[in-house]
Amino acid sequence: MTTLSILSFFGAIMLVLYGMRLAGDGLQKAAGARLRGFLLTATNNRFKGVGVGASITALFQSSSATTVMLVGFVGSGLLGLRETIGVILGADIGTTLTVQIIAFRVYDYAIALIGVGVFVMLTWRKGVGKDIGQALLGFGFVFFALKLLIQNFEPVTQNPLLKDALLGLSHDPFAGIIISAILTAIFQSSAATLGLAITAAHTGLLTLDAAMPIVLGANIGTTVSAIVSSFGASVDAKRVALAHTLFKALGVVIVLPFLGVFTHLVGISTQDLARQVANAHTFFNIAIAVLFLPFTTPLTRLVTLMLPEREAPAKFGPKYLDPIVLSSPSLAIVQASRESLRNADIVQEMLAKSIEVFEKNDMELLEWIEGRDDDVDLLDREVKLYLTKLTRESLSEDQSRREMEIMLFSDNMENIGDVIDKNLMELARKKIRGGLSFSKDGMQEIKALHQKVLEHFEMGVAAFAGSDAELAQRLANHKIKVSEMEREMRQAHINRLHKGLRESIDTSAIHLDVLTNLKRINSYITNIAYPILERSKG
Repeated sequence: MTTLSILSFFGAIMLVLYGMRLAGDGLQKAAGARLRGFLLTATNNRFKGVGVGASITALFQSSSATTVMLVGFVGSGLLGLRETIGVILGADIGTTLTVQIIAFRVYDYAIALIGVGVFVMLTWRKGVGKDIGQALLGFGFVFFALKLLIQNFEPVTQNPLLKDALLGLSHDPFAGIIISAILTAIFQSSAATLGLAITAAHTGLLTLDAAMPIVLGANIGTTVSAIVSSFGASVDAKRVALAHTLFKALGVVIVLPFLGVFTHLVGISTQDLARQVANAHTFFNIAIAVLFLPFTTPLTRLVTLMLPEREAPAKFGPKYLDPIVLSSPSLAIVQASRESLRNADIVQEMLAKSIEVFEKNDMELLEWIEGRDDDVDLLDREVKLYLTKLTRESLSEDQSRREMEIMLFSDNMENIGDVIDKNLMELARKKIRGGLSFSKDGMQEIKALHQKVLEHFEMGVAAFAGSDAELAQRLANHKIKVSEMEREMRQAHINRLHKGLRESIDTSAIHLDVLTNLKRINSYITNIAYPILERSKG
C-alpha cells in the first residue's frame, strides 16, 4: 500500500467511527428520554427486557452505549442487577442490526443519504427534525467510509503476504480473537470492527473461517467500554459490567470447541460471504441470550459472589451524581434533580427541628443543625459542578430550562440552610446563653409562623419535583400572606412591649430577628416557584 492509500484507509476508519457516533447521538437526542423512561418501566420481565435492550441498542447503534447506561442506572439505584440481565442480552442482539445493515451493499446510496441528512438538518434547525437529520448524516458517513475502505482493500487483495496472514487466523483462532478484541476495545464498537471484516469479505480478502475468530473477538472487546465506565462506581454498577463480560466470555468458551460446526451453520445460511460474517455475529448473540436467559437468578447470584459488597466507612457525599451518565443528558438531569431533592430533605429536617432548639434550649441539637449545613453546602456545590459538565449543545431547550430550575432550586436550598445555620441558630445560641425565655404568646406566634413556612417548604419541593405550575402559583400567592402574618406578629410583640411584659422586653431583639429570618426563608422558598411558572408560560 502507498502512503496515500494508508492515509485514506486511516481516514475511512475514523469516518466510520465518527459517523456511528453522530448517528447514535442523533437518535439518542430524538428518542433518548422516552426510551430511557421505557427502559426503567419495562425491566420487570426478563423476556420483555431482551426486547427493550435490543430495540434501544438498535437505535443507539451501540451495545456499549446501552450497557454503560445500565451501569449508570444500577449505580444510581434506579435498577437492580437482576432486572438488567435481560436488557444486556437484548442489547447484544440489537447491536447486530447495524452489522446486518452494513452487510448489504448500502454504500452505493451513501452520498444520497448524506444529502438527505444535510437537507433535513438545514430545514429543521432544532428539535427532533434536526436530530433525525444528524442520524441520517451519520449513517451516510458510515456507508461512504465503507465504500472508501473497499476501494482501498481492492488493490491489496492480490498481496500474498496479507492473504497468508488473514488465512492464518483460521488456523490460530486465539490470535484472531485477541487481535479483534483489542481493535474493538480501541474503536469502542464491535460494529466498527465487524464493518472492516465485512468490507474485507466483500473484496474476497477474508474467508469465513478467518472471519469467525474476528467475530468472537469483537464480542469480547465490546465489553471494555462498560468495564471502564464502572471504574469508581458502586459495586452494583461493577456487577453489571462483570455480567456483560461474563456472558460474552462464556459464550466464546462454549463456541470454541464447536467452532467448525458453528462455521458450517453460518455458511449454509447464505452464499454471500459478507452476509455470512454478519449472520455469525447475530447467531452468536441470539445463542447467548437463549442459553443464559433462563438462568438469570443463578447468574445474578454468581456475579454477586464474584464481586461481594465491601464495607467501607460511611462518608457523606453525593449519592446520585454518577459521572457515567453524563453522556446521557436527560438521565444526568434527572440524577441532579434527585440529588437536589435529597439536599432538600436535609434542609427540611434542619428547618423542622430548628423550632425545638428555641423551645427546649437544646444546645446539642443546635450543634447538630449547624453540622448539617456543611452537608447542604457540599451537595449544592456538587450538583452545580455536575451540571456544568453537561455541554450546552447536548441539551434540548426543555432540558436547558430544567437544568436552570435545578441550579436555582439548589441555590435556594443552600441559602435556606445558611439562614438556619448562621442566623436562626446564632439567635438560639444567644437566647440559651442569656438564659432567656420568650413570652407564652410570643412563642406561640413564632411556632405558628414557623409551621406556615414549613408547609410552604413542602409545597415548594413538591412543585419542583413535579414541575407543577399550579402548585408553584399557589406558593407564589401565599408569599403575601406570610408577609402579612409576620407584620401582625411584629405588631403584637410591640404591643406586649408597651404592656411592659418582662419576657418580651428581654427577648425583643431575638424575637423580631427570628420573625424576620423565617420570612426570609419563605422568600427563598417562593423563589422556587418562579422558574416553573416562567417555563409553563413558555
